[in-house]
Amino acid sequence: MLGDGFHDIPPGKVAAIVTHLEMREPAPLRPVPAPDGLELRRVRDPEPDWYRDLFTRVGALDWLWFSRLRMPQEALAEIIRDPDVEVYGLFRGDRAEGLLELDFREPGECELAFLGVTPALIGTGAGRFLMNEAITRAWARPIGRFHVHTCTLDHPGALSFYRRSGFMPVRQQVEIADDPRLTDGFPETAGPHVPIFRPEAAGDTCRVMCCLGRDRRFRIACAIRPGRGGAAPSRSPGVFEAR
Repeated sequence: MLGDGFHDIPPGKVAAIVTHLEMREPAPLRPVPAPDGLELRRVRDPEPDWYRDLFTRVGALDWLWFSRLRMPQEALAEIIRDPDVEVYGLFRGDRAEGLLELDFREPGECELAFLGVTPALIGTGAGRFLMNEAITRAWARPIGRFHVHTCTLDHPGALSFYRRSGFMPVRQQVEIADDPRLTDGFPETAGPHVPIFRPEAAGDTCRVMCCLGRDRRFRIACAIRPGRGGAAPSRSPGVFEAR
């Protein structure tokens, strides 16, 4: 359990607040027409390379999705080819531009593992279309809980989108992980809203403050504390909100 106040994050890491949400009965759908020229198809026994490419275009370059890209090929294939995991692509012709993944491996539950679209489809209603499909397909099975989690590295509207879709927040965590731009070959331009703190920064540390503002939004603020001989501590421009 973290105490109140500031907590140092080592250079080379990223920190985020993770919000867990759940739905205990099917939520009413918010009607939206199917996007023109796009078709949702289930991809059975997907190739890991195909999955990694779509995962990267949907979430890694803008929002630092990294969990599946760090997995060994065999471990990833075992998950996405599991008969209780459903992977869908939102296709334009032969190219997928959206990802929906439902995980039924836990009896009586479904996890909305991933849902997202490429930048070209943001704002077109494609995300709402995918959510309607997710709710419909999840509750078509005999489940009692549909759950998802999002974090402050993700799209700033993700949390509010899930809440509008009928998910209720149930708990929060702070996640700390290696910065994938320093360890996993991500381009340094990935996740431009998240500052990079390099391990070779001569003893600099990143101090993270979690607070609840007057507007009832949680924030993470990073403050750089330089090493010996450095300039005065400064507040990083990276401020993340869980709306």
